[in-house]
Amino acid sequence: MSNLLAARSQMAMSLAFHIVFAVVGMGMPLLMALSEWRWLRSGEEIDLLLAKRWAKGTAVLFAVGAVSGTVLSFELGLLWPKFMSWAGAIIGMPFSLEGFAFFAEAIFLGVYLYGWDRISPRAHLAAGVLVAVSGAASGMFVVFANAWMNTPAGFLLLNGQPVDVRPMAAMLNPSAWPQSIHMVLAAYAATGFVVAGIHAYALLGDQGNLFHRRALQLALLVGGIAAVLQPLSGDFLGKSVALHQPVKLAATEGQFESETHAPLRIGGWPDTEQRRTRYAIEMPGFLSFVAFGDSSALVRGLNEFPRDEWPPVVSVHVCFQIMVASGLAMTFVALWAGWRQWRSLPIADSRAFLWVIAASAPLGFIAIEAGWFVTELGRQPWIIQGVMRTADAVTPMPGLIVPFLAMTLLYLVLAAIVIMLLVRHVRESPNGSQPQARGGEVVH
Repeated sequence: MSNLLAARSQMAMSLAFHIVFAVVGMGMPLLMALSEWRWLRSGEEIDLLLAKRWAKGTAVLFAVGAVSGTVLSFELGLLWPKFMSWAGAIIGMPFSLEGFAFFAEAIFLGVYLYGWDRISPRAHLAAGVLVAVSGAASGMFVVFANAWMNTPAGFLLLNGQPVDVRPMAAMLNPSAWPQSIHMVLAAYAATGFVVAGIHAYALLGDQGNLFHRRALQLALLVGGIAAVLQPLSGDFLGKSVALHQPVKLAATEGQFESETHAPLRIGGWPDTEQRRTRYAIEMPGFLSFVAFGDSSALVRGLNEFPRDEWPPVVSVHVCFQIMVASGLAMTFVALWAGWRQWRSLPIADSRAFLWVIAASAPLGFIAIEAGWFVTELGRQPWIIQGVMRTADAVTPMPGLIVPFLAMTLLYLVLAAIVIMLLVRHVRESPNGSQPQARGGEVVH
């Protein structure tokens, strides 16, 4: 295995593992804070119990995310030293702010977990809100840094080196807001749907359980709203990609020829030898309209770019199709849930709909993983779009297969531990139609 392949494989595996916990770290604090807010408004102990149990689950996932995130920070320096040396001064600000947000999240999560009955209810809720805000901010700052790799800004090139560095301009590069908004909504949608799916599955065996019914309602509310808004943010991001990364747009759509009234393709398999996409359902003019707001706009095809600057077209196109299909399925389920709510048809009373929600649980994370493959593979062969190639940034250190295998084993062990802890946590959820309370305190 070459150094480049080993480094890219290790980074891909680490990112794919860590992103699950980063996403949950953004979504779960919002759920637990909303549940506690409902308790303060209604006084119903079921909401307090739900907030406490979600907080415990959040703590477990946060701890594992901290470990995998630390590994990633080391890998950036070990695997890509030339990139860090070249770009460190430019993107140091978002990485530093991410660290600040992460520590704020850790501090306020500690206050939230150990502050029950020690601080006032309003102060405790404020701590939960700050966990949610700092978690979202942490994710956004990381995405700002990644967005800079897609649309580098905030510096000038002189003899191949960056000069006149402007950190704020680099952080707020053209892709920063489109990517970060898309990521935050994806985190809330994925977390909401997976939590809703878990409680929907539990309700299939105990349909009258008030705890699971309340949890399903709140999780589906958060996940559903995010899922409905996600296509709008996807359109925002897609227009940014069309403007700043035309070769990535061409790869995602399997567009080989430059043309006006370019078609939007559903499915299909790009044939890079024949330079055509086979078996796709084509919607004439839709790609031009989606990318530029004009169905007659010119969309540049892959043939306009040197062959050695093409990303892996098949992988990018297939991953993009998976992401879009998963996202649209979640949007459909969210609209269905909204229709049932509008018709005053309780979601938990329909076993068929509970099965649909349970089956939809992994869709958000499938979409996120596929979306990040599109983001990263679509930029290849560049680690910094148009500035530095990935092959030029990799470490010369030999024997990278050893840390790759070691990290793989670490992640497998961590995954097994997390699954075991979460399964046990879910199984310990309250049974029966309502939680029992004694002396105003929820019985665990």
